[in-house]
Amino acid sequence: MVHHSGSTWYIVLPIIHAMRILTTLLLAVSLVPLVNGQWSCANAQDVGIGNHAVSSLMTGDPPPLSCVSGWGEPTHAAWFRFTASADTAIQVSSFVQGNPSISTRLHVYAGTCGQLVCLAGDEYSGPGFTSQAWFTVTTGNSYYIVWDDLFGATGFHFSVTYFDPPDGVVVFVNTPVPGISNIYGAVDMNNDGMDDLVSPGATAATMAYQQADASYLIAALPHQQADNMASWSFAVGDWDSNGHRDLLYGGGSGATFLRANGTGTSFLEISFPQYIFSQRTNFVDLNNDGHLDAFVCHDVDANVAFLNDGAGNLSFNQGGYGETCGNYGSIFTDIDNDGDQDLFVAKCGCDPADLLMPNNGTGAFTNVAPSLGLNDGHQSWSSAWGDYDNDGDMDVLIGSSGSGVHKLMSNDGDGTFTDVTSGSGMDSNTGTSIEWTAHDFNNDGWIDILGGSGMHYNMGDMTFTHDDSAPYNGPIGDLNNDGFLDIAGSNTYSWNMGNDFGHIRFNLQGVQSNRDGIGARVTITSALGQQIRDIRSGDGFRYMSFIGAHFGLGTDDVVEQVHIRWPSGIEDVILNPAINTTHLIVEGISTSVNTSDETAISVVPNPANDLITVNGVAPNSAVKVLDVAGRLVLQTNLTGGRLDVSALSPGIHQLQLVGKATQEGLRFAKE
Repeated sequence: MVHHSGSTWYIVLPIIHAMRILTTLLLAVSLVPLVNGQWSCANAQDVGIGNHAVSSLMTGDPPPLSCVSGWGEPTHAAWFRFTASADTAIQVSSFVQGNPSISTRLHVYAGTCGQLVCLAGDEYSGPGFTSQAWFTVTTGNSYYIVWDDLFGATGFHFSVTYFDPPDGVVVFVNTPVPGISNIYGAVDMNNDGMDDLVSPGATAATMAYQQADASYLIAALPHQQADNMASWSFAVGDWDSNGHRDLLYGGGSGATFLRANGTGTSFLEISFPQYIFSQRTNFVDLNNDGHLDAFVCHDVDANVAFLNDGAGNLSFNQGGYGETCGNYGSIFTDIDNDGDQDLFVAKCGCDPADLLMPNNGTGAFTNVAPSLGLNDGHQSWSSAWGDYDNDGDMDVLIGSSGSGVHKLMSNDGDGTFTDVTSGSGMDSNTGTSIEWTAHDFNNDGWIDILGGSGMHYNMGDMTFTHDDSAPYNGPIGDLNNDGFLDIAGSNTYSWNMGNDFGHIRFNLQGVQSNRDGIGARVTITSALGQQIRDIRSGDGFRYMSFIGAHFGLGTDDVVEQVHIRWPSGIEDVILNPAINTTHLIVEGISTSVNTSDETAISVVPNPANDLITVNGVAPNSAVKVLDVAGRLVLQTNLTGGRLDVSALSPGIHQLQLVGKATQEGLRFAKE
C-alpha cells in the first residue's frame, strides 16, 4: 500500500510489538522437519512464501538493532532473507496451525548488512505468545527476517504469506527515530503544541522534540542518578506549575520524581525512601485543591498517593485508595459525571478483584465495584475507558492479560453499568495483552480500542471489528502533526497513514486548576452529535500518552461548540472553532467580548504577566478589574491602551469598561 502526500510517496510499513510474559502454549506436534537458519546477515537463508522452520540449535549472530522493546539482550539469532518478486504486503508469523506455539521474538529489517533499518517486529501479539508482523515490500528488494533466542532457542515454525489489509482499517508505517530508544512517552515537553518522544534514563531523560517538518531534534536533559527507573511505568505532569512538565518513574522498589527546572533544560531528582513495588503511575488532582498530586499502584500492599501542598512539596500517603495487593493498572476519569476524578484499578496477582472507587469531591474514595459488577478477577492488568456510544458518559472495556475473556460495560448514566459484551465482537476476540487503551485512531468520531493483539474499531453501536495488523500498544500521540494518532515503539513510531476524515484537538492550560488541566472534561458538538474526552496523565499499564483531547470528526466540517469543564468548576464555551488544527485553551479565557454597543474588545497577551494591551477601546479608557469571586481589585485608566497588572494575584480576572451599564466582562489570566 502506498500513500501520497504532496510530492512525496510513502510506502506503508506497519509494525507490531509487545511486552513479554514467559509462557508457552503447546498445540499439536508438527510433521514439518526443523532446519537450521543461516547465522549471519551475510549468509542468511533465503526463504519464499510458505512455511519454514528454525532448529533449536540457534547459534547465529544476535540482531544488531532491536525492532521491539524487550526484557534483555539476546545472545544468538537465526537469519532469513526474503526477496520480493512484486510490490505487495507480507505477513510473517510464528503461529502455524498444527504446530506448537513457541515463545518467540521477531525482527524485520530492510537495507543492507551493516546498514539495516527496522521495518517491523513483535514479541507477543500472536496466540500462545507467538510473534507476527506485516509489512510492504518492493520488487527486487531483500528483507531480513530474524528470530532471536531471548525467550529460548526451542525449535519452531514460521510462515511467510501474502497479506491483504482489511477494508476500512487504518494503516501504519514503521518510522525509525534515530538517536533515541526505550521510548516510554509521547507528550509535548517543550510547550510548542506538538507531541515529543521521551526516553527515561538513569542520569538523563532523552527527548526527541518534534519539528514542524516531522523530523526530531534529540536532546538529553540531565539529572542526578535516579534511585528508581521507570521499569514498570512512566507518567508526566507539571506538578509544580512552573510551565515545564515533570516526570514520574515507577520502579520495582519505589517512585522517583524528576522535577523540571525553570527553563525545562534539566531535572532535579526526588526519590522517596518508602518501598513501593510500583505498577501504573498517574498524575491527578486527588483532592480538587488545584494542585497536581501523584498516584502509584502498589503490587504487594495498599496503593500510594503523593499529595501536593502547592508550595513545592510532595508528601507520602498510603491507604484510602485500595487497601490490598495486586494493584496494576490505575486510571482516573469522571465515571459519575460529577466533575471530579474517580479511580478504577485493574488488578492481578494476589487479590485480582478490580476496584471502582468514586471520588467524594475531597479526595476520599470508596470501592463500589462489587455492587456494579465490576469486581472481576480475570487478571486484567489495565482497562480502557471511553464514551464508546457517544451518550455522554464513560464506558469501559476490561481486557484480559491471560484468560482471553474480556468484559465490555456500558455506563447507564445513573450510577450503574450494563454488561454488553455478548455480540460486541469483544466476546469473540481471544487476544490478550497487559496494555488496553481507548482513542479514535481512524477519526470517524467513535473511540476505538487498542489491545489484545490488535485494534478494535468502533462501529458506532457498541460493536467492534478486529484488525490484527495494527501495532501493539505503546505511547500514543500525534507524532508527525498530521491530525492522526500514532503509536510509538522502542526506537520508532508507527505512523498512522490516516484517511480523509477531519479532526480537532485541544491542549489545555489551567490557571485555577492544575496547569495541565488534568481532570478537565472536553465536550464537542457537531453533526455527529456530542463527543467527550477527559484529560488524563497515565492510561493503559506502562506508557505515557499525550495530554490533551483529540476528536475525530468523520465527514463533519463544522464543530458548533466546545464545552470545557475544568477541575476548578470553571466552564468555558467556544463557538465554531476551526477544525483540522490544535487549539490551546487557557482556563477561564474567551478571546473577545461584545459590549452593549456591540464593540468588540480583546486583551493580549493572555495569559499575562505584567502588562496587557486592550484592543477595541479608546487608549485612555477607564477600566476596572474583578477577581474570580467578583471583587473589585483594580480600577484605573488605560495608558496608551495598556494596563499594568503586575500587582494582581495569579488567577482568573475580569476586565470591564467603567461606565458601561450592561456588558459581559472580558476574562484574562494573570500568571
